[in-house]
Amino acid sequence: MSMIFAGGLVAGIDEVGRGPLFGDVVTAAVILDPNKPIAGLADSKKLSESRRERLYEQICVDAISYAIASASVAEIDELNILNATMLAMQRAIAALHIKPDYVMVDGNRCPQLNIPCEAVVGGDAKVEAISAASILAKVSRDRAMKTWALIYPGYGLEQHKGYPTVSHLQALRALGPTPLHRRSFAPVKKLLSDTLS
Repeated sequence: MSMIFAGGLVAGIDEVGRGPLFGDVVTAAVILDPNKPIAGLADSKKLSESRRERLYEQICVDAISYAIASASVAEIDELNILNATMLAMQRAIAALHIKPDYVMVDGNRCPQLNIPCEAVVGGDAKVEAISAASILAKVSRDRAMKTWALIYPGYGLEQHKGYPTVSHLQALRALGPTPLHRRSFAPVKKLLSDTLS
């Protein structure tokens, strides 16, 4: 699918981190340069970590514009994960230093924007600009999880990235939630409820 829509610039946008129990939800928006094609763009989940890291650097150098944004744990707990994700997407688009003419979003829902927007189910595997956004978002969030793992040792954040794995749930039960665990998410909410009862 082309990066140029009706003679204008297309931004792809994607998120990472809707499912974890820990940390921000991270989004990225990317306007690719059709004169600087980037080989190997794909859904970030299908790429090795080393490949994602290399593509991350290339996207940052070769894209016309890119931005990475997030919504905090407090915002996720207050707004719910869907609305917090939409907020983070709005922030990523607003942070682009060039305004796109059209936005393509991975998934089935668009954030409210003052730019025409299209939701593309499976877009991270179909639209190069969305693939690029998924790579920036995932690498950014994974790097943050490695940093948080040093601050909150024992949870295995550098391995499961905050997702509700067996080892993460065991650590939560043993250590209790950190300030960056999402209290509105069922496993954390249940643990807090059990602690108070």
